[in-house]
Amino acid sequence: MRVGVLAVQGNFREHAAMLCRLGADVVEVRLPEELEGLDGLVIPGGESTAISRLIRLYGLEEAIRRFRGAIFGTCAGMILLDRSHLGLVDVDVDRNAYGRQVASFEADLELAGDAEPLRGVFIRAPRVREAGPEIEVLGELDGEPVLLRQGRILIASFHPELTSDRRLHARFASMVMRRGVAAA
Repeated sequence: MRVGVLAVQGNFREHAAMLCRLGADVVEVRLPEELEGLDGLVIPGGESTAISRLIRLYGLEEAIRRFRGAIFGTCAGMILLDRSHLGLVDVDVDRNAYGRQVASFEADLELAGDAEPLRGVFIRAPRVREAGPEIEVLGELDGEPVLLRQGRILIASFHPELTSDRRLHARFASMVMRRGVAAA
């Protein structure tokens, strides 16, 4: 399983380390041709405006739109995947909706299909304003969706890579492997 982590800005090293611990062959992606041969892609948290400008500058914007593997977007990655940016997920999100950097927090999240709560780290996190009919809510915070899936794409308002809990990365790895089996 070869998984790319968009490595132009943000928490790409933390995602790469988590995926390596799960046995993935991880590739840091900075150029369009580095997406070739990948089974999945993580778009990490960071500063969404900076990441957006850099992927445009490096020619990654269209390459990511054309990428057919599973994708996992966290925090800024969720913003980049929404209707207003790359348009790959049928959601509208508000940037920094949970507050500024000083208002960052951690919270236990209800995770669909899992009795044990998941610890979420929210740093200038986006909030889902509207979700289309194909969106599946997998996790909530106080009744609001913070973990969602649309087909091959998983998005989170928070930073799962900043905890030791591997469940979301393992869930993403399962999505990657299922897509690989379906494509074979």
